[in-house]
Amino acid sequence: MSNNPETDLGGHAARVPAAPPLESPELQTPELRAWLRLSMTPGVGDHTARKLLAHFGLPEQLFTAPEHELRSLVTPLQVSALLQEPPGLQAQLTRTQAWLNAAEDPVQRRVVTLGDALYPDGLLQMADPPLLLYLMGRLDLPLKHAVAVVGSRNPTPQGALNARQFSLALAEAGVTVVSGLALGVDGAAHEGALQGLASPADLMATVATVAVVGTGLDRVYPRAHHALAHRIAQQGWVVSEYPIGTPPLAANFPKRNRLIAGLSQATLVVEAALKSGSLITARLALEQGKEVMAIPGSIHATQARGCHALIRQGAKLVESAQDVLEDLQLAPRLSRGLNDPEAENDTTDADDPSTHAENPLLQAMGWAPLSLDDLQATSGLAIGPLQAQLMALELDGEVVRMPGGLLQRIARS
Repeated sequence: MSNNPETDLGGHAARVPAAPPLESPELQTPELRAWLRLSMTPGVGDHTARKLLAHFGLPEQLFTAPEHELRSLVTPLQVSALLQEPPGLQAQLTRTQAWLNAAEDPVQRRVVTLGDALYPDGLLQMADPPLLLYLMGRLDLPLKHAVAVVGSRNPTPQGALNARQFSLALAEAGVTVVSGLALGVDGAAHEGALQGLASPADLMATVATVAVVGTGLDRVYPRAHHALAHRIAQQGWVVSEYPIGTPPLAANFPKRNRLIAGLSQATLVVEAALKSGSLITARLALEQGKEVMAIPGSIHATQARGCHALIRQGAKLVESAQDVLEDLQLAPRLSRGLNDPEAENDTTDADDPSTHAENPLLQAMGWAPLSLDDLQATSGLAIGPLQAQLMALELDGEVVRMPGGLLQRIARS
């Protein structure tokens, strides 16, 4: 099995209980070949394919139907395409079967059709569900309550921390976190959800996190998330509508966002610029009748402007995972921390003037990014002592340096 991080998602499985047999049978070679042929037929998209399946039932019946019957349903050009095998069909079948046969416990691999019991209900409710889905992971675990957590590929340190902590709290409450495996907020969301699995018993309860990707499942993109993709496959699902062997193409990533929204009951935007793929996901969620939520941020951060625009347009403003769970009408099981409602009664409120009384510099910083000159003017400290205190706060994880020489205080649980 290849160890190339760009071309293979194989590897050693985690030591978790082996999965029981799946309830729905795997596609046999003739069935798989027929489904792949239909999906690869030039000029026949998913909409036309669903129309044909509604009439004939299965692809195998479609491809043995008389030509005049096809002509009553689709255009002459489409009929001509359906009557001949598409180029590369056998090669694609071979690639797909090789990928399926490489599965290791507890990671399972399946090609799922519209009629398969494993096909997620949320996607069936969409106007344009994919004809085929490629699934990999703990397919024996149920996907019950799910929330999409999405945001910037270049988040602020606070944004990345929010994504991780919200996702951790949601996972602890039994909610599956759905995201897109991208750098930034997506990766932090997946990491937080995986961290929310506190014990091996939790692995048998529900899917921790779902990564919806824009490549074939024999690829990992971006390269930096190769190890993360392995962990997700061992404790959650990795999902794609793209055939095995599909490379990372720019046009595929906005399209896959509709699946992120479709798998989820609600979409939470952590941080997003005004021109962001996360806003596409939010729009698609609204079109599907789903709830959209957004975390507000600093008025000085470009990564927060998309969230602020969503809130102005009616998205729900959320300040904690508790807000999300209440909106979904779920009974939370939250750990104590930033997102714990009981923590509101603690004496560690970051806005309380008595907080960090031993360190006036943090109080002088406030919560918005600011320059060193501004901080020196606000704090009244000489540059030498100021730099020394800042270094200590950075080492403690209380302050981070941002692009442009700005400094920002970090809210931690």
